[in-house]
Amino acid sequence: MNEIFRADFASTRQWVAGRSWAYPDGGPVNPNDDKLDHLSDDPAYTRSGTFRATLRDDGMWDAGLLTTEGSEEAFQVRTGDRLDARVKLPVETGAWPAIWTWRDGGGEIDVFEYHPDNPNLLEFSNHVRESHLYRPDDAVQPGGWIDLSVLFGAESVDWTLNGALVYEDRHGVGEHWSAYLIVNLSVCAGRYHPQPDADVSQMSYEVSSLTVHREPESP
Repeated sequence: MNEIFRADFASTRQWVAGRSWAYPDGGPVNPNDDKLDHLSDDPAYTRSGTFRATLRDDGMWDAGLLTTEGSEEAFQVRTGDRLDARVKLPVETGAWPAIWTWRDGGGEIDVFEYHPDNPNLLEFSNHVRESHLYRPDDAVQPGGWIDLSVLFGAESVDWTLNGALVYEDRHGVGEHWSAYLIVNLSVCAGRYHPQPDADVSQMSYEVSSLTVHREPESP
């Protein structure tokens, strides 16, 4: 497979900051999804590859989100692509990091989600053809680094963690799927996972690399 996308989070051609149509009206808030996010387009929240959130006076959190949707390049992953990412997980309770896909009110594949209150557990989900796995792993821990790889197959979405295949969902995305990328840090509102501790006013996680590979077109 050939590398056809390498994330440059500082690039305004690749990424739009602080809004997403995965949020009602494009944002900035999404309380119905148990989020305290108030999306920010401030480069300090995303553009270095460290995704941040800081507590606001109103109890919401300014939070970092980047998406390829609406950008000049408007890159989309599609059936058969493989996404690779290296991630440093957050440590703060209430942090909700994710890499995922979205298009036209759906198309969602969660490359990963994580909540430090479940310190050794990663969440993998295919919302196109519903399947999911909560994956415990001793290598997963707050503040730890993980390497993820996801193959978006027509008949199976396959997740690899730290070089080992950990989930073949055998549902896939179909032959003609495509979707935009989203990388963000949300903050939990407490319905499903605890809110941040009272003495916490900032949190972050890091995506040091994100690439997409694709099989060459047949001549």
